[in-house]
Amino acid sequence: MELTLKLKNDKLAGDFWGGLAAMLVALPSAIAFGVTIYGSIGPGYAGLGALAGILGATALGLVAPALGGTNRLITAPCAPAAAVLSAFAIGLVQQEVEAPFIVLMLTALGLVAGIVQLSLGFMGIGSLIKYIPFPVVSGYLTGVGLIIIGSQIPKFLGVFGGYSLWKTLISPELWHWQSPVIGAVTAGVMILAPMVTRAVPAAILGLLAGVLTYFGLAFWVDESMFVVEGNKLIIGTLGGSASSLLDAITGRWREIGELKLSQIGSLLGTAFTLAVLLSIDTLKTAVVLDALTRSRHDSNRELVAQGVGNIASACAGGMPGAGQMGATLVNLASGGQTRVSGVVEGVLSLIAFLLLGAFITWIPVGALAGILIVVGFRMIDRHSLQLLESPWTIMDFIVIVVVVAVAVGYSLIAASGVGIALAMFLFIREQLGSTIIRNKIDGSNRFSKRVRLAQDMDLLAKRGNEAVILELQGSFFFGTKDQLYLALEPELRKRNYIVLDMRRVQSVDVTAVHLLSQIRDSLSERGAYLIFSGLSHTLPNGRNIAEFFDRMELTTTTERVKVFQTLDEAVEWIEDQILGESPVKAAELPPLEIYELEIFKDCKEDTLITLAELLERRSVAKDEKVFALGDPGDQLYLIRKGVVRITWPESGAKTSYHTLTYGRGDFFGGVSFISGVSRMNDATATEDTELFVMRREVFDQLREDHKRLAFHLVESIAKILASRLRYADKELMAIQE
Repeated sequence: MELTLKLKNDKLAGDFWGGLAAMLVALPSAIAFGVTIYGSIGPGYAGLGALAGILGATALGLVAPALGGTNRLITAPCAPAAAVLSAFAIGLVQQEVEAPFIVLMLTALGLVAGIVQLSLGFMGIGSLIKYIPFPVVSGYLTGVGLIIIGSQIPKFLGVFGGYSLWKTLISPELWHWQSPVIGAVTAGVMILAPMVTRAVPAAILGLLAGVLTYFGLAFWVDESMFVVEGNKLIIGTLGGSASSLLDAITGRWREIGELKLSQIGSLLGTAFTLAVLLSIDTLKTAVVLDALTRSRHDSNRELVAQGVGNIASACAGGMPGAGQMGATLVNLASGGQTRVSGVVEGVLSLIAFLLLGAFITWIPVGALAGILIVVGFRMIDRHSLQLLESPWTIMDFIVIVVVVAVAVGYSLIAASGVGIALAMFLFIREQLGSTIIRNKIDGSNRFSKRVRLAQDMDLLAKRGNEAVILELQGSFFFGTKDQLYLALEPELRKRNYIVLDMRRVQSVDVTAVHLLSQIRDSLSERGAYLIFSGLSHTLPNGRNIAEFFDRMELTTTTERVKVFQTLDEAVEWIEDQILGESPVKAAELPPLEIYELEIFKDCKEDTLITLAELLERRSVAKDEKVFALGDPGDQLYLIRKGVVRITWPESGAKTSYHTLTYGRGDFFGGVSFISGVSRMNDATATEDTELFVMRREVFDQLREDHKRLAFHLVESIAKILASRLRYADKELMAIQE
């Protein structure tokens, strides 16, 4: 009980520190994004933009984590939302739309985007994220880390005014030396703190060190740093109150009745674009979080939560947002454990604005930049360099490099698309490099489980080259069809039976079926057969091969195509064709007499008369057991008519494994009869069967009274068993090749 409470308290403490650190990162960004959007309307709307950013951080922080299932994910106003909404506002300004109406349209746009996100989640679109391969995730992770580092370097150096990274690096005169000092102290403490203590998150200690460094520099070096107004080194005054928040929430809806349905309809295109960007941003952040924490998020649930969060934000007068990478990683680094950390971030955003504005005012921008730079470096997947050590993984490393290059040079969304396209290319390339043919066996080396008489086995071995068996595997599609055709091309003119075992095939496309149709037609023209086995299994994509082949009319248009459930059934059918047998014909044959059995073919007439008097005649009905596992092995069975199937019961399974089948003129049970051990399998008649049965005590009597006959019987059994073993060895060697 005490341990449970301790773990719970540890989680709550971690969530508080993580939420606090995330708020310190997300809130300034939210304010900046809001000012960017509403500042496009006019200078007088900048304050309203700051409120929109704070309200967005609060509403999203409270709602999205409560409904979502991703631990540690921080939802807040983000850059994609700022970009789309700013462009939308600028467009309306250029059309000379009145400012209050633009504010209302911005609110409506956020509302519609939230509804679109909600729909995407309910439709299951978020599940597509699970198909993103690891090289893409790795490249995206590294790309985001580099982007965070690049975006924070100007702030780290104290350069403000929208200068590019390159311009910042080559213009030392723009640097404010105090900022890099503060950032370096912050980053250093954040890196070294875990070596000293883990009781307080490293990011918090780093931030406190940065604040103390700032005031130390202000006290000892530059007293102007104590001035808030115009001081770009700190966040600065937020400026707000409870009354201003209430006005922002209620003021948006005073003119809502003026919006027409056609005007809302005109928002759909922009709203859909915004919703897709926000969804990708959120799900990408969740994927990165999964990679860092070895967890797995529910994409569709998260989209629903994000949609509801954006709807709530719009209703409160806030701007939309998404799962924010920087704040999420700071939350993770600061000890965040569960979804509670996201709710804490939302609550603290509101409290910070209302009560702690003076404290937040003095947080140095350079300190926040130092924290994010450390986080960015930790995001870079340095282990991916190991992929260069093997020629098998060089292409995967190239995918990572390309994703990183596109992410840094263009955009993260484009990087995702490029990465997925390259991953698809690598998959197809891998499939093209694999073989569709698992094994190719000549018919003279592969026999069915039906035990044949010696003369029949000799004939099958002699004419077995009329058949060829190809065991297929993997993906049978446009990229691998030529492999099958090249393997079959020399067989099409000389084989009467071509067997394709499909049980290991994982996918089949229309191009592959078209090739099989051509092979079928080529064989049919000269009276040969195309035979399939293992078609009844369901593929990973849910498609049943047998049904697919039927719908494509591959197996239904000619009698020259045969389909069997197992390969053994297919081989047995071919053997029957070669031997000129059929199940119907065999069933109509009369029971054999003792002199017609192969095992006694060399015996004299008087010997057979003596033997016939010693054998028991037994009738076994269809589906009746001749013997069962564990029965005494004291009887030898000779089949006068019918078929007996030998099966091996599998432990704990409802079905048994089929080992052999014996037919008219053959014998079974010889090994146990000679060795005297108990039965190791079951024997069941598959049709009405007539047997000769020799009991062990009868054989013992025969051995005493007719030694020559007993010796001949044992010798015949041994020769036939040895012959069966030779064919079995030949088959095993062919399978292993």
